[in-house]
Formats: sequence, C-alpha cells, structure tokens
Amino acid sequence: MGKIISISNHKGGVGKTSTCTNLGKALSLKGKRVLLVDLDSQMNLTGIFLDKGETPERTIFEALIGEKVLPIIHISENLDLVPSSLDLVGIDRALAVVLGDNLGELLLLRDLLEPLREKYDYILIDCPPSLGVLTRNSLIASDGLLIPLTAEALPYNGLRNLLDALSEVKRGLNPRLSLYGILITRYNRRRLNRIVEEGLRNTFGDFVFQTKIRENVDLMEAPLYKRTIFDYSPESIGAQDYMSLTEEILTLETKNRL
Repeated sequence: MGKIISISNHKGGVGKTSTCTNLGKALSLKGKRVLLVDLDSQMNLTGIFLDKGETPERTIFEALIGEKVLPIIHISENLDLVPSSLDLVGIDRALAVVLGDNLGELLLLRDLLEPLREKYDYILIDCPPSLGVLTRNSLIASDGLLIPLTAEALPYNGLRNLLDALSEVKRGLNPRLSLYGILITRYNRRRLNRIVEEGLRNTFGDFVFQTKIRENVDLMEAPLYKRTIFDYSPESIGAQDYMSLTEEILTLETKNRL
C-alpha cells in the first residue's frame, strides 16, 4: 500500500513546493510510482509541470466540491500530478454551500486518495501555507507529515502550531498520522543556522533528517524555467541534496517509519 505524506508548513518561503517537486521527481527516478497533489491555490506546483498558460479543464477543486474523482495528469515516467486551481481560495465557502456545517468536509481528500494507494508508492501533498480546511483535509488523509523548515528563529518558533495540529488530528480523525520528518532547507553555515539546527536535533532527534537542503541558486531558478532540479541542473548541489534526501527516505522505508 502506498504512503501518503503531507508536506506542510504554515509559514511560506521555506521550500515546501520545492521539496514536493524535487522529492517526487527523485522518487520517480528511483523507480517509485509517485502522485503529486497540489492543494495550494497559488498553483506553484501545478505551474512547474504544465505549459505556460495551460489551464487544466478539471482540478482538485472540482473533485472536492462534488465530482468525487481526482483529475490525474501524467507528467513523466512514474510521476503524475493532480493540478490545483485558483478557486481553492474560496473552498471554505464552496464546501459550506455543498455540505453545510458538516464534518464530512474534513474527510473529502481522504476519501479521494484512499483508492489510489494501490496504484502509487508515494502520494505527496503540497499543502497551502495555513492550518485551514485544506491542510486539515491533508493531515486527515495522510500517514505522515513532512515539515520543511529554514534554520531561522521565526520558522522554528512557529513549528509548535503545526505539531499541535498534528496532535489534534491524531487524537481525533486520523490516529495513524505521525511526524515523518523535519527537513532543514536553505541551509548555510551561518551561526544562526547552526544554532537552530542543534536545537532541532536536541528536541526531535532522529525526526530531523540528516540531509539538509543547502542554499543553491539553481533551486531558485529551476521553477522559473518550469523544471525540477533534476531536469534543470542535474549536477547541482540542489540535485545532490534532494537525491540524498530521497535515499534517506527509502532507507526509512526499510525501518517502517510509517
């Protein structure tokens, strides 16, 4: 059965979409069947894989508000995408119209993804930078939460809110949900980065990935050219780091992290 992993941080600019994009691509290069789900109305993940100006006829928005079938676009060998929509900005109101005040709005994504577990080895969900109804849908649907985090004071201090949300979901609608890992991104060797990394490792131990994603211009440029790092600059340190993360995750698989 495939693993469903939410990639989430309610603070923007921490490498959330970059991690979903490049981890997904790396897993597919390793022969794993991967589905990427863009749950963010900003559509950054969708924009990387679709041609400029291309608007998918159906998106996850339509699936959530009533179509009940996810639109899946084939991207490359072993890699598929569920595209997002700007309409997700109004998802709360849309669901209120369709469902009323109903607990079922939190279970929509789970019900859409469960039948796909047998088709994919990994389903990675790019969550919006908030703890609203979409992120809660994602956590309820997932086996694990992967948190990208820059080694700086503000993202570190805000980590507790996301972990509180994980605990709330775990106590309630999804007892199987666990912390999959904390990924340090945009890492450099400045003193603050080293201090925050040490604090994270002292607090969370093995749940902080050994791999760190180092600051890399190629990682920032790749989305501008609508490429993963492996397509844009396969010899870059960004590609090296995301492949290292992938190999670390595949090792965790043998240790039954999820």
